[in-house]
Amino acid sequence: MFVLIAGLAIFLIGHSAKIVAPRWREGVIARYGDNAWKGVYSLVALVGFVLIVWGYGLARQDPIVLYSPPVWTRHLALVLMMPVFVMLAAAYIPGRIKTTLKHPMLAAVKLWAVAHLLANGTLADVLLFGSFLAWAVCDRISLKRRPEVPQITGLSPAPANDVVALVIGATVYVVFLVFLHEWLFGVSPLG
Repeated sequence: MFVLIAGLAIFLIGHSAKIVAPRWREGVIARYGDNAWKGVYSLVALVGFVLIVWGYGLARQDPIVLYSPPVWTRHLALVLMMPVFVMLAAAYIPGRIKTTLKHPMLAAVKLWAVAHLLANGTLADVLLFGSFLAWAVCDRISLKRRPEVPQITGLSPAPANDVVALVIGATVYVVFLVFLHEWLFGVSPLG
């Protein structure tokens, strides 16, 4: 469990610089440059991610069950996960979905975490998905207090972009559901 907790701490603390220390972050960028910041940030995120994956795999070998969700919550999780992939696509494609949600990536993380907390009840699941849910909620609250940064993009908002986000999201969802989830995590969400 230590490896999972260490990975979560490294990954989420690294992703929290804008939340807890925005001036420090800006100072580091001003002193060393944006590319240096992005390089260190990416390395920290990668180390954290690797530890999360490794630690979660270790924790699944000897799971500590906190609660046993009823079967219907797995079906609910499948339904809740449908829009997650659309929101992830919409985060990079300007359109009504992105405008309405304001921060579709954070909305996707929150919905992903809730869906998995409903369907899984081990300590590792609660640590993993609960940590990401708490982080996403904190980040969303902090975004309301931060000055808005103009987004630079090659695409202009258009209704067709929402269709593109829907098609990409739905396609990735189906591929993930049918093939990738079991291949990556060893568990088929389809049973």
